[in-house]
Parts: sequence; C-alpha cells; structure tokens
Amino acid sequence: MDQEEQIRDLLLKSLKNSALRRAYSAFARKKAFKKGEHLREPGTACRYCYFMISGIARGYYLRDGKEVTTSFCFDGDPVFSLESATRGVPAYETFEILEDAVMELISFNDLFQLRQQFPEVEKMWLLSVEAYAIWLEERLYSLQFNDAKERYALLIKKYPYIIQRVQLGYIASYLGITKETLSRIRG
Repeated sequence: MDQEEQIRDLLLKSLKNSALRRAYSAFARKKAFKKGEHLREPGTACRYCYFMISGIARGYYLRDGKEVTTSFCFDGDPVFSLESATRGVPAYETFEILEDAVMELISFNDLFQLRQQFPEVEKMWLLSVEAYAIWLEERLYSLQFNDAKERYALLIKKYPYIIQRVQLGYIASYLGITKETLSRIRG
C-alpha cells in the first residue's frame, strides 16, 4: 500500500471518530478564492494549511522579477510551504489561484493541537510529509537527469489533465524550459 492509499484509509477511519470530527470542525473553515488571488503575500510566513477542494493553484518563486513555477495543486492536494510552516520563517514560495477555487484551511497551530491529541492525524501528517519528500526527490531527479522531452512525457503520464487546465507558459516554467521549446516538443 502506497502513501496515498494509507492516507486515504486513515482519513476514512478518522471520519468515523466523532471526537476528531468535532475538533477538526471547530478549527477548519472553507473559503472561496478567485482566479488570480494569492494565498498570502510573498515573503510572509505560511500560517495556514490549505486543502484544495476544487480549483487549481500553482506554487512559484519570484527571482529578479521573474516567476519560476515549482508546483501545481489540484483537488485533494495540500497547499503550503513546508519549511515556512514548520520553522515559522518567511516562505520563498508563493501560491496563486489559477482557476476559481474552494479550499479548506486550518492554522498550523490548530493542526499541531490536533496532531498532539489524535494519533491518526499525526500519522497522516507523517505520511503526507513522506509522500511530499518522495515527490520532491523524483522532481529533482527529473530536473537534473531528464531532458525536456522526457520531463514533458513524465508530466503528461502522471498528470494527463494538466494540459487542459494549466497555461502552457506555466507548464514550460515548471519543466524548466521556454514556451518555444515546449511548443516544439508538443509539435
């Protein structure tokens, strides 16, 4: 069983725990975001964990006025900067809403309380961080050792819906290539 399946199983079991449901409901809230909004100002600390219910967000770094896309977040994905959340430092990464979105959000202080109180929440947190580390390792490997065509093919294999929902300029940036190179690869 992989991390996603373990997390899904834990989540389903957790939903049966009425004390956990009540505690989570007391802390979490839903919020709608419009296309073009940012979850927080660049250079500020990440104080909330967002869970994408519907919509798309992209993570990016801003360097010398240029945006470099680092990630895309779709339905069911958590959206936050791990370093900023765990260390309380300003985040390098900023998140922009690419299509109107609804998210559930909970402060990291409240999430920490839930992790302390409910072992299943702590286990979900650890499995999620482990899954993120694996994703990050795969992404780093791909950027270092795959050529542009291989990176594009891998992206389409893992996330076939991305082409219909995300602008090609953002995809090119995510792949570390120019929009022109992406057009040649697609042609």
